[in-house]
Amino acid sequence: MSSKKKNSSMEETCNNSDEPPTSTVFLDSCHFSQVVFTDVEKVYVPGADITCHYTLSEHITPRRKDWVGIFKVGWKTTREYYTFMWAPLPSSSSTGDAEVQQVLFKAYYLPKDDEYYQFCYVDQDGLVRGASIPFQFCAEAEDDMLMVTTQGEMEEIKQHNTALLEVNQKLKEKLVSLQQQNEDLQEKLKATEDFQRNLDALRTSNEKLNVDIDLLKNKVTCLESQNSSTEAELHQIKEENKKLLSEKEQLENKLRTTLGCVDQLQSQVESQHSEVENLLRGDQDKAVHLKQLKEENHQLNAALLQQQNSEKNVEEMTLMLQTLKKEKEEMEKENQRLRQKNEELMTHLPDVIDDTSTHSTENSFLVYGNPYSVTPGIPVADLVSIKKCPMCDEIFPSDIGENQYSDHVQSHLLHCPFCSETFDRSSEQVYEDHVFCHGLD
Repeated sequence: MSSKKKNSSMEETCNNSDEPPTSTVFLDSCHFSQVVFTDVEKVYVPGADITCHYTLSEHITPRRKDWVGIFKVGWKTTREYYTFMWAPLPSSSSTGDAEVQQVLFKAYYLPKDDEYYQFCYVDQDGLVRGASIPFQFCAEAEDDMLMVTTQGEMEEIKQHNTALLEVNQKLKEKLVSLQQQNEDLQEKLKATEDFQRNLDALRTSNEKLNVDIDLLKNKVTCLESQNSSTEAELHQIKEENKKLLSEKEQLENKLRTTLGCVDQLQSQVESQHSEVENLLRGDQDKAVHLKQLKEENHQLNAALLQQQNSEKNVEEMTLMLQTLKKEKEEMEKENQRLRQKNEELMTHLPDVIDDTSTHSTENSFLVYGNPYSVTPGIPVADLVSIKKCPMCDEIFPSDIGENQYSDHVQSHLLHCPFCSETFDRSSEQVYEDHVFCHGLD
């Protein structure tokens, strides 16, 4: 059956609401892992309704004409269903994990024999997307005794399960093989597309070559015609020479005959001169073309030299960056040392201030007065105490505010705008290098 007939048959089946959509597709083309049946009993009691539970995976998109059917184990096509129910569409509000779906089969439509059956989920195209484990419809014993299965039945069940496992394994192997074939076909398709692109390029190049060949053929034809004309002229000259010889023997006035021959030869020489000029013009055209080729070669060499210079500049920039990084590391080490030194100075600053104040108080007469005119009886409380800047040795009176004194000391320091490090103004170059290293980061 052709694919067109299959599609029309499938479309007619879908439009019929009394029959589910089926197909003649065999097991090899089905995907049993896209719908998973859960809570399937091994035995169902005849005469009672049964509920079929299943979960849809993300690999299937449910449609309105999907259905769940009961098939006898060993079925070949989806047309061999015993009974079916339309599969409900999942609610649009369900999110996260897959929602468990269910359909109810009425007891009236269920099989009456004790053969093995299974649930199958069939999509709108008649393809099987999932199958359950086999189950039976067996009546319970009236005395509620445990029903013992004979050894033959057990062997048959085992053989049937083994056959199902083999079918499942073959289907898995078939799936792996088909996936590998798909990958191989994709690679072949890509190689074919590349080959097609190369073929198109070769065709374009071939067309250009054919045009060039036609031009060369025209030139050859023109040259051949010119050669034929030259040969004809040569033959004519030979005939004329013969005629001149004949006239020489016949005519008595040899001189005029010779002069006539000279005139004829002079015209031929002029013709040859014109041909030489034509050849010279052709050589000039070739020289112009050669000059153009040389200019193009010069441009290519210049571009190559520019590229080499660019690569050289990149290498120089790389070396410069490595040098700057190395200098940055050395500057950071120097900054760390200066920071430690600064912290030590700031730690001893209060002691220096106190020592300076005490020393200034005890020897205030040396700062503000003549030591030879001060009487020994002046009390210590009347002497003026001072403060000394640890950075510039400037002296301040003791009544100066602590904030003013601290601002003066801080004015000697440079603060990094990127981190908490400080530097002496005398080390301004170190400070600028430190800030520049932050810019490199």
